[in-house]
This record gives sequence, C-alpha cells and structure tokens, in this order.
Amino acid sequence: MSELVGVPSGVQQVGTVMRAPKTAELIASHLRRQIVKGELTPGETLPPEVHLMEQFGVSRPTLREAFRILEAESLIGVRRGSRGGAQVLEPDPHVAARHVGLLLQLQGTTIQDVYEARMVTEPVCAAMLASRRTEEDLQDLRTVVAHLREMLKAGFEAITDLATWSRSTYRFHELIMQRCGNKTLAVQGAVLADIVDVHLQQSLAKGLGEDEDVSDRYQTTVRSYERLIRYVDAKDSEAAEKHWRKHMEVAAQYVFLHDAKNTPVVDLFG
Repeated sequence: MSELVGVPSGVQQVGTVMRAPKTAELIASHLRRQIVKGELTPGETLPPEVHLMEQFGVSRPTLREAFRILEAESLIGVRRGSRGGAQVLEPDPHVAARHVGLLLQLQGTTIQDVYEARMVTEPVCAAMLASRRTEEDLQDLRTVVAHLREMLKAGFEAITDLATWSRSTYRFHELIMQRCGNKTLAVQGAVLADIVDVHLQQSLAKGLGEDEDVSDRYQTTVRSYERLIRYVDAKDSEAAEKHWRKHMEVAAQYVFLHDAKNTPVVDLFG
C-alpha cells in the first residue's frame, strides 16, 4: 500500500504504543501532499471514487475514511450523489483560528493575551507592507476606506451598523497582513485577528454597544486608516509601524469595552 501512495510505511507512536498507520491515513497523507505541493489546486475535483479505489487498490469504505480525514482538516469538501465528488478547498484562516483556539483553551488563554500577541504582529506587518507595497495594495486599502466612508454617510441603525462596520474593518486589517510579503506572519496574524473578531461578533450578538454614540469613533478610525495609507504610500516603514501600534492600543479600549480583559478563549469556541 505504501508503495502505491508514495508514503513511507513507518510506524507512528501514540503514547507508549507503536502502531502502523492505517491504509486510509496513508491515502489521506498522499492526497494532502499533492494539495500542499499544488499538484491539486483549490476548486479542482478529485477523480471519481471508482478511479481512486482502483489507483490505491482499496475498498470504498477505506477511501471514504481518507476523505473524512481530509474533510476534518478542511482540505476537501465532499458532495454526495450523482453529481457529487471531492473538491479541493481554498485555505481558510477561520479553520486555523478554531484549531489554535482549541489549543489556547487548554492553556487557559484570555482574549487580552491573544490581542497582545496581535499588537506585536500587525504593526510589524504594516511596516513590511510600507516597504514593499504595490499600487494594487494601495488601491485595495483605499477601496475599504471608501466603503467605510459610504457607511458613515448612510447612517445605519446602531447594531446593524456595528456588525457591518466590524466586518469591513476586519478586511483592512486582513489586507495589512496578507500584503506584508511574509506568508508566515500573514497566516499567524490572520489567526489571531480571527479569534479577536469572534469575540467582537459575539459581543455584538449580545447587543452590546447598541446605545453608544459611535459616530466620533468611526470617524477617528477612518482617519487613522487614511493616515496609515499615506505612510504606506510614502514607503515610510518606521512611521507606519509606529502609527499602527498606537492605533491598536487605542482600539484595545473598545475591544474590551464591555467584557473583562480576562475573558477566556474557551468562551468563544465552546
């Protein structure tokens, strides 16, 4: 079997017990490697089950067990029926955030702890973005700000506006991390930002902040974004990093406006 899927047949250690990997695990490992290497790309549909069963020399239950492993990792999605099949999925930071969130739960991590880590990561990403930004990067950042300006003019009802605002501002932070030029920092930052965003969305779902006059805060946020864009446009890395660190320090006052800073991550992911 291992020769067929190109995977070494070594044993795995579980505690003090040594065991050989299951056939389904070997198939999943082989397909996972193809996805990671780009041999199978997002949106691509895997060959029909019958073909894969013949390729690997396995039964349908074994193949489907391999699919379930990859589904649990959010690497593929499987549709049943005559038009079904297994399709490679786009990488999703939300999935990574949930797994990291579960790990942080076990360590009793708080939202404040996560946000502090984010305040270390994002200003560095802002500086890197400023040093290597493209015209497309600038345009995408400006598009987000333009959308936020439109929202300010529209004057949504408080809770709807807060939820929409949160999603839009998340996009601005996301662009800073995605376009910084360092994939490791981009993924790490996205995971941290997503955990904090879950916290904010849950606060909004509980109705927190409905009675606040947030218009001044919105205006201040947009002006801060525009200021960062100016630094990025000028390729002033030092100013971009300094400004974004200050921005996040101020934003922290509102992240923890209604909830204690020691809110455990476990409350978010249950």
